[in-house]
Amino acid sequence: MGELMQYLITGLTIGSMYAIVALGFVTIYSVTKVINLAQGEFVMLGGMIMFSFTKAGVPYIFSFFLTILTVIIIGFLIEATIIRKAKNADPLSLIILTIGAAIFIRGIASMFWGKDPVKIAPFLANNEPISIFGASITPQSIWVMVFMLAIVAILYILMEKTMIGKAFRACSANPLAARLMAISPKKMSAFSFAFSAGLGAIAGLVIAPILFPAYDMGIMLGIKGFSASILGGLGSAPGAVIGGILLGLIESFGAGYISSGMKDAIAFGAVLLLLLIRPFGILGEKNVGKGGL
Repeated sequence: MGELMQYLITGLTIGSMYAIVALGFVTIYSVTKVINLAQGEFVMLGGMIMFSFTKAGVPYIFSFFLTILTVIIIGFLIEATIIRKAKNADPLSLIILTIGAAIFIRGIASMFWGKDPVKIAPFLANNEPISIFGASITPQSIWVMVFMLAIVAILYILMEKTMIGKAFRACSANPLAARLMAISPKKMSAFSFAFSAGLGAIAGLVIAPILFPAYDMGIMLGIKGFSASILGGLGSAPGAVIGGILLGLIESFGAGYISSGMKDAIAFGAVLLLLLIRPFGILGEKNVGKGGL
């Protein structure tokens, strides 16, 4: 029972990380239809910039918010200098541009911070594991889950209860009609990239005390987050959360009961199998074309 609970808690923690990253993909795609493969680098920057601020002597709480602000500015600059300039490019070209941005950010990070992982203190000074039904969980792992739930709540309020959310949905459904209603798709695109970068920074901040950040940590986190968003249904925020949690649970139980060395292969294999059964994702909508077979 204790072993089962341990794998369950580990899976929920890892899945919450993937869910936060997946929500960043969904935020951008919902407005711009761009798949931002630099999302994992926002996560990496969250951890590494936090390390620099705390090392410079900035108080922990101020470092937290300064890090989020810094990464938000970086996300805004990427949209303004790369995506907006290539707004008429085909989707594949835009994906390649985001890959180029990711490689550029990773290269700068390796020169600035080096290639060795860094250590960041947990949110609470006392990070001793807590025993639950024979399993251990650290307070930092609980913070990961709390932040994931808080982000979901904030996204729901933003999208369903505010004018910005309505503008988001309008730009996603019909950009031309949105412009006729005095809604600027350019501003919404910039906002989506900045907001997504902020989500990535938060993910990096909460997981940094658990996974020691390094310049290349964003690669696998980006892939896992993107896989979670595809699994849940690209464009669906609830689907991103479900996909992230499911991916984390598959990875944890696969590592525990089959092989820890094959955990990534097991997770991706399960994703492929599920997508063969439901190609448009768990909560994704099936596209029905006109005149199709």
